[in-house]
Amino acid sequence: MSTSFTTLQLAIEGAVARIWLDRPESRNAFDEVVIRELGEAFAEASASADVRVIVLGANGPAFCAGANLHWMRRAADFTHEENLADAGALATMLRAIHECPKPVIARVQGDVYAGGMGLVAACDIAVSADTAWYCLSEVKIGLVPATISPYVLRAMGTRAAQRWFLTAERFSAAEAHRIGFVHEVVAADALDAKVAELVKAFTGASPAAVRACKRLIADVAGAEIDDALIAKTVQGIADIRASDEGKEGVQAFLQKRKPSWLVR
Repeated sequence: MSTSFTTLQLAIEGAVARIWLDRPESRNAFDEVVIRELGEAFAEASASADVRVIVLGANGPAFCAGANLHWMRRAADFTHEENLADAGALATMLRAIHECPKPVIARVQGDVYAGGMGLVAACDIAVSADTAWYCLSEVKIGLVPATISPYVLRAMGTRAAQRWFLTAERFSAAEAHRIGFVHEVVAADALDAKVAELVKAFTGASPAAVRACKRLIADVAGAEIDDALIAKTVQGIADIRASDEGKEGVQAFLQKRKPSWLVR
């Protein structure tokens, strides 16, 4: 199954949805159309009952170069209200990726700049080619990475952000890995194999448990360990144990057979 878009491609093949940014001539840079279509593609992939994992990739030499120059020229004449609406659309799209109930893998084959950093950070896992370069370039042109900051800060941490946000220096895939922004760095010709490994891991796991784990991470990360949090985690394990997939998974493990989600 596939759906046609003007700035990207969406292909749903069984348990895997693949979304490809497809404006290589503009280095897959954002404009209002790209932002809207990314939101639509993620909504469609999320709604598919068959999809267990989403892979976000890009065609061409760059993964995403941030804002499209033509869009920036138009935005230069925006009113304050238009700027709020414009930034709000980007924020909504990034949040949709971050809160997607299905796990999302960023397949980074090329350079990632500015807003593109937000795209990668909003995904659950990022795998990068070793030739990719990264840059939070906003301060060079008098801007700040405000809309993407909630995701990028979570991905690289405050201390790393104090350098890369403020200096707008480029950094390598190896450095992106060192600071935790990406999970794996591989040679370009090994990128698809590494993504396939992760896809296999996700499709082997309980779909309900993966969804619950995503919610768990969001609930627990940075939270104070108090009675309310402990109660929430206790409730979480009790609920999942009592669920259909929880019961099935434990029984399959004890009976040394495949769980139902692997034999559908």
